[in-house]
Amino acid sequence: MLMKNDPTLNTFYIMQVLLSRLRLFLSPGYPYEEILRTFHNQTDNVMCSYLPVFNSFNFTKGGLIQLNHGGPQPLQYVVNAAFLASLYADYLDTADTPGWYCGPNFYTTDVLRKFAKSQLDYILGKNPQKMSYVVGFGKKYPKRVHHRGASIPHNGVKYGCKGGFKWRESKKANPNILVGAMVAGPDKHDGFKDIRTNYNYTEPTLAANAGLVAALISLADIDTGRYSIDKNTIFSAVPPMFPTPPPPPSAWKP
Repeated sequence: MLMKNDPTLNTFYIMQVLLSRLRLFLSPGYPYEEILRTFHNQTDNVMCSYLPVFNSFNFTKGGLIQLNHGGPQPLQYVVNAAFLASLYADYLDTADTPGWYCGPNFYTTDVLRKFAKSQLDYILGKNPQKMSYVVGFGKKYPKRVHHRGASIPHNGVKYGCKGGFKWRESKKANPNILVGAMVAGPDKHDGFKDIRTNYNYTEPTLAANAGLVAALISLADIDTGRYSIDKNTIFSAVPPMFPTPPPPPSAWKP
């Protein structure tokens, strides 16, 4: 099962993980077991596809997985995959399941966390460019982010849509540092061009940064070995999966 350049498909993978969680923690049984087992098996297959050994996706020489098959703006897909891998590892551990199978081969949850961490390490600077793709993090990061608010100086003048074009075309570094924003990322050869007009390299998006935050939070306790999934309250908002039984009949009186 391959992750294509399709946000809808990414949402489908997220739903698979959530339905797998339902099966792992609640085990609702009939009539849900068959379909939940199908989604659970598909989740296992997706996690297997993230591992380099199966060659489901190419990796750059620097180690970045190419979930959009070498297309532009790869990091939005990478951070979401890192988050799902880390989250699924937490679910398995919480359910006292040490790992999962890829065919006849068994892999521990540590393999998933190692994958997730390797991708975030790449994004934060462990890459051939020695560049952090998160603005403001590290000594070297993109200075010409494709972002209107970051590229137009705060000088008390109101600029219309066309009025901002001259700042977009400028080769100078942004006057405003967009701290914490992850850009679109490098190309399939680990190359990066810090050019404001080339959004395939320098554009930040809400969807990508949401995935980054989720992935970072999910790995926050990786060094301590403590994972904060509370299986007793995680389904508190889920309605009962079976109808409430009717009340007992009133006492019979002859």
